[in-house]
Order: sequence, then structure tokens, then C-alpha cells
Amino acid sequence: MQKQYDYVIVGAGSAGCVLADRLSESGEHQVLLLEAGGTDKSIFIQMPTALSYPMNTEKYAWQFETVEEQGLDGRQLHCPRGKVLGGSSSINGMVYVRGHACDFDEWQEQGAKGWNYQSCLPYFRRAETWRGGADLYRGGNGPLGTCDGNEMALNPLYQAFIDAGKEAGYPETDDYNGFQQEGFGAMHMTVDKGVRASTSNAYLSRAKKRSNFTLIKKVTVQRVILDGKKAVGVEFEKSGNVQQCFTNREVILSAGSIGSVQLLQLSGIGPKTVLENAGIKVNHALDGVGQNLQDHLEVYFQYHCKKPITLNSKLGLFSKGLIGTEWILTRKGLGATNHFESCAFIRSREGLKWPNIQYHFLPAAMRYDGKVAFDGHGFQVHVGPNKPESRGSVEVISSNPNDKPRIEFNYISTEQDKQDWRDCIRLTREILSQPAMDGFRGEEIQPSIEVSSDEAIDAWVKENVESAYHPSCTCKMGADDDPMAVLNEYCQVRGVENLRVVDSSIFPTIPNGNLNAPTIMVAERAADMILGKPLEQAKNTPVWIAPNWQEMQRMHPPKRELDSRA
Repeated sequence: MQKQYDYVIVGAGSAGCVLADRLSESGEHQVLLLEAGGTDKSIFIQMPTALSYPMNTEKYAWQFETVEEQGLDGRQLHCPRGKVLGGSSSINGMVYVRGHACDFDEWQEQGAKGWNYQSCLPYFRRAETWRGGADLYRGGNGPLGTCDGNEMALNPLYQAFIDAGKEAGYPETDDYNGFQQEGFGAMHMTVDKGVRASTSNAYLSRAKKRSNFTLIKKVTVQRVILDGKKAVGVEFEKSGNVQQCFTNREVILSAGSIGSVQLLQLSGIGPKTVLENAGIKVNHALDGVGQNLQDHLEVYFQYHCKKPITLNSKLGLFSKGLIGTEWILTRKGLGATNHFESCAFIRSREGLKWPNIQYHFLPAAMRYDGKVAFDGHGFQVHVGPNKPESRGSVEVISSNPNDKPRIEFNYISTEQDKQDWRDCIRLTREILSQPAMDGFRGEEIQPSIEVSSDEAIDAWVKENVESAYHPSCTCKMGADDDPMAVLNEYCQVRGVENLRVVDSSIFPTIPNGNLNAPTIMVAERAADMILGKPLEQAKNTPVWIAPNWQEMQRMHPPKRELDSRA
């Protein structure tokens, strides 16, 4: 390998693959991409229905764990991160959610100048080829293929869930990634012609054909090499040999909200106390590195199903074999979907301008690892509040890059977070008790109808909640006068030349939705910044906000009232 490059990118994940493609596109620049993992050429990654496998393997994911979380009575939660080409876009649930327009306006309000919705929308569009074609909101010729699965045709439960939402007083939305996020509708996925649309497939496959692009896999990046307050290269270990490579222009960290923090801190960039406790020389004190950690939590609301129409009958080896065979031969059928084909975004209380609760509907009752939850048929919704107040941290514990960092989210540590969960459980039960579900809904498996008081809900949530695997916000962009802002609005590390971070760690606040889509958008926009191109701006594209949001939690009263306290 040569030793000198224009751009050195660390991490071939949701952002790194985008940057690798865009920065090498013109042929003018020598681009190096370093990745800790190996190839993504596995049926378990490429076949959408197999999504539970790669996330739970050492081969494809960093198997991080949190510390004992006090807000969860000391439970430690699993926090896997992609360690393979495509990063977490190769191991995730393939759900395509951009977030609400107000999430990005909130970024700008928090000091990320120029990152409002109208500035981000052109980059969502640039990234995407939406199966329904281009419009004001959706892209028609981008690398990332997105679709609405099997258009819900395969199972009547998908539509029943949407109908129940309307009966409960919520709107229906034709496209939650377009004009109106709020409401019930079909869910979209990063699946292209039946295959997972990871950033490895969508972007990196193009870059790999170029002579000015170099990819090195299975490396452990140990630190950014600094010359005073200037990044000049990176040091990495491959096959037992420590090597260095250097950059003429920039080092870009795209190792994710855990990995990018770890690398900055290993390089002596971070909070002085954290670095000194880990025995690392302080090269540049920056208090915000690893702070502001945010995540989404979710629970599974499960019911028995009266009709034998759910995926629970498809979990045996024989059925899985048939599904896999059909997918291998045709790229169609149940193998070509993540099975989350309807969803919802609602507000948990009046006075909220935009939704803070998200639903993924699944016509099966199972565990996240794909195992059967019980005998018979069932369905479930994955649900949780998406705008938590709780903030956590990521901190290295030593100067050894192989030591896993200390991860603490401080889950459900505020009174509002607790109340959001109580509202969430009650509203969900009310929605699933609407007439549209009567023909399908058997008894409630979990939480179970006994879980109804504040105390019972609090206890059940603590015991059963899981991470939705959306760690973010640990190297946030912010204003010059914000001492906790790690980056300026150009994703440049404050006080260090030629060093940027581009991944989900740069978000000031977590969006209302899954993180893959906004991470890809961030990388598309950052690529223009890095190349010095003029930034695109949308033309005041309209966005739907509930007209009665200050006074009402929903559009109209539900058909069937429960004790929702909403």
C-alpha cells in the first residue's frame, strides 16, 4: 500500500461508504478507507428476512454492553455496532425513516448552523431511489434503493393496524418520509430488488471499481496521528503489524457513535479527566467528546392472534428453507422483507409539536433474536418514546484500543422519560383495542392487562425494555460558544485542523426515527463540504404539523375509549 492519501476515512459504515464513493467520484483524489470488519458477502446479511443473525455474531458486530443502568434496576443492555463492510447498515433492521422535519430544525436551534430541514432535504433526495418515483420529498435516481416491501398485500394485519390507528383518532399518512410524518401508514425499508440496500451495496460497490480508491479491511485503527493540533494520518494494526498512513488533506472518522469517540479519546482528544484516568496524554482537551449520548428504547407489545395468519407458522426449519430457496431463486417473497410493513408516529401528549412515539408493526410474536415467543399465532408492535431527555456517555478505560469503552446511557433517568413510557403503554393498548383489531386480537401476552397502574408500568418497562440500537449524539455539532460542542457546523473537530467526524455521533439531538437514513444524509451533505462544493438548499418545501397540537394529543376522540389518560 502507498502511505500518502488525500483523504483517510476510518469506518466503512453507513457514513463511511457514502464518503468513500463521493470523495473518489471525480477521480481527482486518492481515498483510503479503513474497516475493522471483513466482507459482507453472506446470505444472512444480504437476505432481508435474516436480519436477526448478523447483529448477534462476533464476526459482523462489535458486541458492546452498557454498564449496569440505574434507571433499569441495574440491567445491562446489549449495544451491537456493525463490524463489516456497510457497518450497521449491514446488520440493522433495514427500516427507512428520515425523522421529522422539526428534528432537523431542532439541530439548527441547538447550534448546528445550516442543518435545518430545508438544508437537509436535498441530501435525503440525492441519496435515494424511491420505488414510487421522485417528488418534492423523495429521490428518483440516488444509489440507495428504498421501497415499501410487499405493499402490505401479504397480511391483513398490516392494514388492520393502520385502521385501528385511525379509529383511535390519529391521521393516516401516505408517506411519513414526505409531507406528513405524523400518523399511521405503510413502512419503508432499505431493500433494493429484494436485497438489503446497505451502504456497502449502494455506495461502496461503486467506489471499489476506481483506481484512486483503496480499501483495507480487518484493521484496528489505534489513533489519529497529530502534529501539534493538526491531524496528519492514522496508525493502525493489521495482521499483527502496526502501520501508519498519512493524509495531504483530511482524516475523517466515520466509526460510529461509539467508535469515533473511542478513536478521538485514544488520540488524546477529549475530556481531560477521562483521558488522564485512562492513562492517555492530553493532546487537546475537548469536554464534549463522548458526552450527550442518546438512544431509543423499545418494548414489544404482544397479543395472541385468533386467525392462523401470522409469521409464527414460518419459524420452523422447513418453512425457513422454503423462504430461503424462493429468495435465492427469485429475490422475492417473505425472504425479501424485514416484515415491518406498517408503522405509526404519534404524539404522546398535547403541547408537543411533532411526534415522539414510533411503532413498528410485526405480524408475528417473537423475540428480537428470531426465536419463537410462544406456541400458536400472535402479533406484536415494537414501540417506545423517541425523544428522551436522558443523556449518557462513552469513555475509554485505558490506552489499549482493544479494550471496550465504558458505555452508560442513563436510561429513563428523568421524570418526563418515565411519564412518556406510561403514556406509551396506555396509548398502545388503546390503539390495539380498537374495532379494526377485533377479528384478530386474542388476549394480551405482554405486558398483560394487569400492568396498568403507574407503578406496574414503571416496573414492567424497567424489566423488559431493550435498546432499539440507535446510539448517537456523542460528538455533537454546536455553536462556537457551546463548551460541549465537539464539532462546528462543517463537522470539523474544534481546535484540531484537518480532522472531521461524519456519522451519527454528530447529531445534536436524536431524531424521531431510525438512524440509518439521517446518517446517510449527513454523509452526503458532509461530502459536499469536504469537496468545497456549494451546498444545496430546498425551496421552502411544506411540512404537515397537526393544526391542534397545542390543545390536543390527537385529531379526534377514539371510537373505543380506554383509560388512556391522554
